[in-house]
Amino acid sequence: METTKQQLAHTVLVHGACHGAWCWYKLKPLLEAAGHRVTAVDLAASGIDWRSLEEVRSLADYSQPLLELMASIPPHEKVVLVGHSLGGMNLGLAMDMYSDKISVAVFVSAFMPDCTNRPSFVLDQYCERVPVAEWLDTELLPYGDHLTSLLFGPEIISSKLYHLCSAECLLWQDVALAKMLLRPSSLFLEDLSNKSAFSKERFGSVERAYIVCTQDKTLPVNFQRWQIETNGVAIVKEIENADHMAMLSTPQQLCQHLLEIANNFI
Repeated sequence: METTKQQLAHTVLVHGACHGAWCWYKLKPLLEAAGHRVTAVDLAASGIDWRSLEEVRSLADYSQPLLELMASIPPHEKVVLVGHSLGGMNLGLAMDMYSDKISVAVFVSAFMPDCTNRPSFVLDQYCERVPVAEWLDTELLPYGDHLTSLLFGPEIISSKLYHLCSAECLLWQDVALAKMLLRPSSLFLEDLSNKSAFSKERFGSVERAYIVCTQDKTLPVNFQRWQIETNGVAIVKEIENADHMAMLSTPQQLCQHLLEIANNFI
């Protein structure tokens, strides 16, 4: 029975800021080997998506490839929706629009919005707790009408995002890959601060799980746990030796946690 359940699972992977579907290249085959059907999405102006950031003015614009995928899922099917880092905000929008097509939303060291505050609230809390100086060489530049882009620089990639990947001789290639493939993104604070909270009826009806990365220097563990305590989730898992990029530094452990979570909801 368990094998049948795993084979029926469709897992959708949503990357974080500046990244693309490419960052799941280690995790995707592990999930597929366990019987999951896996879709890794390139959000707008990310990865190999043809759009430029100048065309992306809102979280909805940024999420369009994910929303199109969710719209294409037949009514009787549900997916395991997995979001990393800023990808948690894309999950929030998808949960609010397609709650009936999601068996569980899994936040992997990700921002997790709620259905009480404006969507920008969790990002505002992060910005208050993590000074801009700790963003190191991240480029923050204006674009469009009062919008702000961000692009991670080499220092923050090596020392905060990928620091455990940097420490291992067989993983430094992931750092090199990131330095070549990252593209400018945005937190879309200007857009999200003007939006109403996600609904309790739709967003709030979706089961949530959170995977804590305890060695994360980008989204500190105390911030991850604050989100869990504030919002409440059905399942909490931890990876003791994961940096922010758990899909690269600890893909086997992340895969095992995702399989265990999915098995509870499919």
